Amino acid sequence: MPTNLSIDDKLLNLAQRIGNLKTKKDTVNQALKEFIEKRKQKEIIDLFGKFDPDPDYDYKKGR
Repeated sequence: MPTNLSIDDKLLNLAQRIGNLKTKKDTVNQALKEFIEKRKQKEIIDLFGKFDPDPDYDYKKGR
């Protein structure tokens, strides 16, 4: 899907160099993937401590 965006050239070029990516398209796609992954990780971290542990769980059984 073609999209026209106004992106800061300095930021895009820096991200492309740091990421060692060949194209601007690859750079934007990689940045979006990393953004999404980071947000999903934060959602999981926010859930820590909100669930009671299963008293019957035996972590040694799975070994």
